[in-house]
Amino acid sequence: MKRIVIFASGSGTNAENLIKFFQDSDNASVIQVLTNNPHAKVLERAKKLKVSALSFNKIALSHTDDVLNILKTSKPDLIVLAGFLWKFPEHILNVFPNKVINVHPALLPKYGGKGMYGMHVHEAIVANKETETGITIHYVNQHYDEGAIIFQAKCDVKPNDTAQDVATKIHGLEMEHFPKVVEKLLRKEI
Repeated sequence: MKRIVIFASGSGTNAENLIKFFQDSDNASVIQVLTNNPHAKVLERAKKLKVSALSFNKIALSHTDDVLNILKTSKPDLIVLAGFLWKFPEHILNVFPNKVINVHPALLPKYGGKGMYGMHVHEAIVANKETETGITIHYVNQHYDEGAIIFQAKCDVKPNDTAQDVATKIHGLEMEHFPKVVEKLLRKEI
């Protein structure tokens, strides 16, 4: 059985979707959710679905081996960043090479980098009158949103779409594709 650990910072809808997707799987399961926000709704969602959930601070993640040691104990086959807003530390990436992935709410390399997350991305897409956008699932490296691309899915942006309209479309793509891509990665099909 493959083991998945999720990092999230907010409401946790992607985390919940992944947990539910793998609940009855013979191939993989989400064994733990970790968050940098002690008030994140993802903690409540994980506990409700009977998945271990812990919060940590910046020191534990980046300046000590506390989070790294949690991961070493958990032995994940894949670490999934699902709305995790902090830069992922290089010392953890070195221990888990090519085992950390992220979903980004745009078609990278466009609209990536520090500060480009959530509504910031959608607002920029609308402001720049883009005609399409989408999601990018990619490996995480030491630079924001620059890891190798695994998968992209696109959607149209209509001239009268608001940033919230774009957010809704992107959320739909994440719900549809993210769990399937994680499953294919774990099965080494992509």
